[in-house]
Amino acid sequence: MPHPTQVVALLKAQQIRHVRLYNADQGMLVALANTGIRVMVSLPNEQLLGIGQSNSTAANWVSHNVVAHYPATNITAICVGSEVLTGLPNAAPVLVNALKFIHSALVASNLDRQIKVSTPLSTSIILDSFPPSQAFFNRSLNPVLIPMLNFLQSTGSYLMLNIYPYYDYMQSNGVIPLDYALFKSLPSNKEAVDANTLVHYSNVFDAMVDAAYFAMAFLNFTNIPIVVTESGWPSKGDSNEPDATLDNANTYNSNLIRHVLNKTGTPKHPGIAVSTYIYELYNEDTKPGPVSEKNWGLFNANGEPVYILHLAGSGSMLANDTNNQTYCIAKEGSDPKMLQAALDWACGAGKVDCSVLSQGEPCYEPDSMIAHATYAFDTYYHQMGKAPGTCDFNGVAAVTTTNPSHGSCVFPGSLGRSINGTISNITAPSMNSTISDSAAQKLHHGAFTPVMLATVGLWSLVFL
Repeated sequence: MPHPTQVVALLKAQQIRHVRLYNADQGMLVALANTGIRVMVSLPNEQLLGIGQSNSTAANWVSHNVVAHYPATNITAICVGSEVLTGLPNAAPVLVNALKFIHSALVASNLDRQIKVSTPLSTSIILDSFPPSQAFFNRSLNPVLIPMLNFLQSTGSYLMLNIYPYYDYMQSNGVIPLDYALFKSLPSNKEAVDANTLVHYSNVFDAMVDAAYFAMAFLNFTNIPIVVTESGWPSKGDSNEPDATLDNANTYNSNLIRHVLNKTGTPKHPGIAVSTYIYELYNEDTKPGPVSEKNWGLFNANGEPVYILHLAGSGSMLANDTNNQTYCIAKEGSDPKMLQAALDWACGAGKVDCSVLSQGEPCYEPDSMIAHATYAFDTYYHQMGKAPGTCDFNGVAAVTTTNPSHGSCVFPGSLGRSINGTISNITAPSMNSTISDSAAQKLHHGAFTPVMLATVGLWSLVFL
């Protein structure tokens, strides 16, 4: 993982205003101080049994991980465990106590109104999820779910739900069409219809959110809002995961962002956007399991985007970078002959003014082909308005968020204005220096409505 200060630099450059951490890493909490970024912290599952059995242990946890950092670090919610009912069933009997003990500690510090307490749940606890109007929670979990929902209702909190249409699609054995999982437009005769309400569903995400609302209503809870604490799509998979691709990941997350930002809501709650965290900020190259487990991120650890999201009306967007703060650099390890050919083309037919690369000029040093090519590629990229395909050069160039300017060599776009006069903002500092030795940190990219919050897995992000 990059150092916490580098992570925060990326968040700020991408204008991410909400983030979910999968723990309460002290380095991250310090780095997030005085940024205004809204932070959701997590109590890891391995600490849940101790917290759920001891009010004083819970109070110490809140004192160390919340009170010590608030309000400089804008902590807005605490996730108590993650998918406990399905992933850590032996801790289920103490889950509600843990929620109550954490909340009591916030009350004692007069922070209970500013910071909500809840626990992310897997959609697998919802049975018979389609049609949504017939959905209900696994009844064997009612001894935990009913007091948990009572707690959420009485404290004004929200149900945290992890929704993964990718897994629903993979496990459906062809019953769920790929386009339905990816939010792609469907003709009305291809939409799923709830036979009880005659409501049409055009995507898996909305159907799962409404299934959760109906399942709560089945237990007579009708005023607890839902926040989606994880959702996303992997960009790469094993041979038995053929739909884990860059294109599908881009399509899913782009369509999800548009869906949330348009505030279309769901058929059961139209016009009310569903606050959503996108899983995740960084790819996790050392994570165990199938290839897809390593490839849910929007960025690699060096800050390079895995793919560019496309949002209607906003052109190409990097992650949720509404200012499209991108640069074009030469790829390390490229074939020298191809690199030289691309550099010659940029400075010739590409009409890039390469005079600053001459000896004694600002961008001569470092005197290397890759450094000179980066300047030429980036200049051409900006001259062409950063149009798709203008940062490729036969595969020897790539888009990055890292500003390649150095010393007196200032690259196009780094001064707040691109070559063609379009305003752009200064990008984040380099993300490819020291690696943090802190425990696994997770952020999610996501979106929150004005009513709720927003986030970014190893990190989670949110959109409004």
